[in-house]
Amino acid sequence: MPKEIFMPRCCCWFLLLSISLTTAILGCRSNDEVSHRITITGSSTVAPIISEIAARFEKNNPGIRIDVQTGGSSRGITDTREGRANFGMVSRKLKAEESGFSVHTLAIDGIALIAHQSNPVSNLTTDQVNRIFRGQTTNWSKVGGSDSTITICSKAEGRGTLEVFLNHFKLAADEIKASIIVGENQHAIKTVAGDPAAVTFVSVGSAEFSERTGQSIKRIALNGVLGSTESVSNGSYSLSRPLNLIFAGDLDSHQKEFLEFAMSSKCHDLILAQYFIPAQPKSRR
Repeated sequence: MPKEIFMPRCCCWFLLLSISLTTAILGCRSNDEVSHRITITGSSTVAPIISEIAARFEKNNPGIRIDVQTGGSSRGITDTREGRANFGMVSRKLKAEESGFSVHTLAIDGIALIAHQSNPVSNLTTDQVNRIFRGQTTNWSKVGGSDSTITICSKAEGRGTLEVFLNHFKLAADEIKASIIVGENQHAIKTVAGDPAAVTFVSVGSAEFSERTGQSIKRIALNGVLGSTESVSNGSYSLSRPLNLIFAGDLDSHQKEFLEFAMSSKCHDLILAQYFIPAQPKSRR
């Protein structure tokens, strides 16, 4: 039978006090290491770029921590306007009523139509896309595919991808007859990869990356032009959009330094790695 180890009460209190003091000291050191925080919220399309840029910036600026959160372009605009975020990520042009921001375009992206890899349809016209998403064409056989009911996946309201899609195809949100509502690009891609009859729209960069990494999706050309980094870059693909960082009011020195870094050629390799096209440095208020 193992012996019970007895420790005098005074020793227990000393040990607890030592642990408490050590924890407090370490906690103070941890807080001292982070002298400044930057919060960025918004588009899930822009977030992967900003996360990579933030990691590189933090490496060269150890006292600064950058918190990147998704939730859609509308969240980025609202959080920035109301002071909950220093920057907003917005994957579309701002509307006339969304004034008062400084807008900096990091990259250019396209929006690709995607279906399951096994789907034989390789091209759709603007009219066919309209009819599918309005629920007027309900079977893939009507557009050259197999005899199966189309599963329409649409993006949740507030997503920049949805707003660009609606504007391009002149659709209202309530006209889309969606069977499934999805959020971020990867959610949409996983949904389509798991359903041979599904169709949706996602970032061209996300679609290209997912195809190259073996996910069971394929891009469908629009009016004979496949959405790709190349076709968006040369202007032959019409369904494209800016990927923006926005802010309201004035920036402090750390925030200015981060913005300058994010917009510089030092980050072009990170943008290209995400299958987007680096934009020329432009801004507006």
